[in-house]
Amino acid sequence: MAKKSSKKQTESKKKRIGIVDTMFARYDMGAAATAELRECDGYGVTFDVVTATVPGFKDLAVAAKNLIERKKCDIVVVLGMPGSAPIDKQCAHEAAQGIMLAQLLTSTPILEVFVHEDESSDPEVLASVFDQRSRKHARNAYWMLFEPEQLQRRAGQGVRQGFEDAGPLVLGF
Repeated sequence: MAKKSSKKQTESKKKRIGIVDTMFARYDMGAAATAELRECDGYGVTFDVVTATVPGFKDLAVAAKNLIERKKCDIVVVLGMPGSAPIDKQCAHEAAQGIMLAQLLTSTPILEVFVHEDESSDPEVLASVFDQRSRKHARNAYWMLFEPEQLQRRAGQGVRQGFEDAGPLVLGF
């Protein structure tokens, strides 16, 4: 009986990272994020990846909140693609507000990962931004849970997700 109890305790302490993606995006951001997290497996910690897919980015906040409250995720990465029209940018802002509210209501980090359709007119460059931003934010979620010192080492370094790093600013005197 004691063995079952200790196994249940171990399972309940296992961390969970949620990934929510959308059908609207023109790239499978969820697959990229999940693949990146699978590469983190084996660094001495075990965790579960819990996924969900919603129609568009305005649906991300409630899906993330559900993963936190119902599936017991410790952190969630939400992935979406706003279009290039002015109304899309407005809707992205509103979706971001919902994501921030979901974080506050659950006291749980939700990393918003948006790639705007007009970030590049070159489809190859845009696909690369989708892939790299999704992967780097998934890695950030992993670091936030298991290796926060990785983030601390990069503080103030102009690290970017999707494009080249900007690098730090240095005073010239």
